[in-house]
Amino acid sequence: MPSNTVLTPDKILRAAYAVMHQKSNFIMKVNRQYDDAFDADGVNGGETLRIRVPTQFTVRTGNTMATQNYVERSVPLPRSTIKGVDLNFGQQELSFSLEDFTERVIAPAASRLIAAVEEDAFSMYKQVPNFVGSVTVTTASGLNYLQFQTAGRYISENLAPPTDRYVCVNPESRVTFSDAVKGLFQSTEKIRDQYVEGLMGRTGGFDVAENTIVPAHTSGTFTATTISVTTTAGSTGFFDGTGNAYSNTPFSINIDGTSAITLEAGDIVTFSGVNDVHPETKQDLGYLKRFVVQAQATGTSTLTFTILPVPIVGGAYANVSAAILNNAVMTLLGPATTVAAITYGQNLFFHKDAFAFVTADLIDPSQFGAWGGRRVEDNLSLRIWRQGDIANGSIPCRLDIAYGYTPVYPWWATRHVHMRS
Repeated sequence: MPSNTVLTPDKILRAAYAVMHQKSNFIMKVNRQYDDAFDADGVNGGETLRIRVPTQFTVRTGNTMATQNYVERSVPLPRSTIKGVDLNFGQQELSFSLEDFTERVIAPAASRLIAAVEEDAFSMYKQVPNFVGSVTVTTASGLNYLQFQTAGRYISENLAPPTDRYVCVNPESRVTFSDAVKGLFQSTEKIRDQYVEGLMGRTGGFDVAENTIVPAHTSGTFTATTISVTTTAGSTGFFDGTGNAYSNTPFSINIDGTSAITLEAGDIVTFSGVNDVHPETKQDLGYLKRFVVQAQATGTSTLTFTILPVPIVGGAYANVSAAILNNAVMTLLGPATTVAAITYGQNLFFHKDAFAFVTADLIDPSQFGAWGGRRVEDNLSLRIWRQGDIANGSIPCRLDIAYGYTPVYPWWATRHVHMRS
């Protein structure tokens, strides 16, 4: 066993990072950035970073120029969340070997912290419009290989690069998918991992990992036979993309003359006659465009709610084949007519750049002579701070992280939805 040495804040932070890296297979797989603008004074709640999204253009035919506007897109990323784990340990624990200290103190603390952060970050699924699977049946439905590949198809049709693709599956889907692909060829080492260790590895162009934190979703509900949109109550049914105009402000949709209806943030809806299009050629892809409800909305005879992406007609950012017309029928993924809300399981397929997770430095206590410090490793900034409490005769310690997250290309992700057993 290694000899005991007094542990420094830097050694402890390195051990904490190693544990968090091992325990996380969502945050550690997305686009993870570090903002060094706060490396002197530390971050405070409320700052917002804007992430630029590549510009798109239209293409002319013929020799005559058709100049167009340059419209730069960006998405806001707030860094307003600080989470931490607070604990007490004394000088005796600091004389443990690093291995003992990690096992007894750091591992449970860092594991709990990264789980809480990852649970928070998984809420980004509520802006992912693409889905595969079915939730209209009353029996459990797992993840099969056709659904797996179809999820990748939607990501590819939205022009995500073929590399850096990942899947987080819940334990139930890991079981059903492992069974579904057990007859497919894999190397001897991969077979050993799958059947001995329960690991799924890489298949179908994705790195696959089991994640117990992938959230289920509870849908809204309605009692009308059909849900019809009205564009006569202040909603145009589309955003005019002429001149390469672009909007990412949640788009309002009006419903009139319905019975009771409730929509939840994260609900997926489609509208009759509104298909998805190729991002560059603008050719109709032959299936309905999916939209995601942005906030809970409840109504009886009328209802206004918001969706993303914004339905854009015309210009370089056109993303629908047609506007949402008056009396278009809206379909909600989830309950059938007159059926109450349902809760369905989810798995998340994504390209690394679909989501961004940013950390920033908190105030470094060592500059004030306190026991503690902060460390940035692989764009993850952590802080530890320990100080004696004279009044209570204890030595409390805090392990902190300041972070923010946002979907950057939510169409580079796909939700697999399924009824749970």
